[in-house]
Amino acid sequence: MQIILLDYLKDFINDNPHIKITISCQSSNQTLKLLEENRIDIGLIGKPNDMKNFNFYSWGEIEDIFVATDKYLDNFRLRDNDNDVFNNAAIMLLDKNNMTRQYIDDYLLQNNIEVNNLIEISSMDLLIEFAKISMGIACVIKEFVLDELETGELTEIPLGIPIHKREIGFAYNKSENIFPAVSKFIDFIKEH
Repeated sequence: MQIILLDYLKDFINDNPHIKITISCQSSNQTLKLLEENRIDIGLIGKPNDMKNFNFYSWGEIEDIFVATDKYLDNFRLRDNDNDVFNNAAIMLLDKNNMTRQYIDDYLLQNNIEVNNLIEISSMDLLIEFAKISMGIACVIKEFVLDELETGELTEIPLGIPIHKREIGFAYNKSENIFPAVSKFIDFIKEH
């Protein structure tokens, strides 16, 4: 999501060079907790089912996919006659506290897919990098690996049942006492 945020921040900072901005990267669940505690003013998150006391401005949709290198897939096919990636390949997912992981766990459960060789990773960036060094099959956000898919560095694993897209956007407290800089940023993202 950092890539998405960079696009907004570049233009916003050009238009508002004197506004102080502090950026912290964490999961959507952690971001929502910080918003609840009023420790941050705005967060870029995957939209949860319950928005509680938050306003949400949608950026758009993201799609979760499974990817690996051709090298990993070729080696996997040599050692596994069944070609059952979920039962026999190294599957890399975000840790259980992450909203993306919870979404993927729901997908796996609803489709009776059991993962036998699971590797939990703490960040999306690491998932992508580990997939690129042929460590296993990673569940990543497609929009974050478009270049790697285009160049063939990573290959998308076709699924019998696709994972539904999810909505992401900016969340902020419904409080009427929003700082002027936050209001200005919210107006900016709505215009762009």
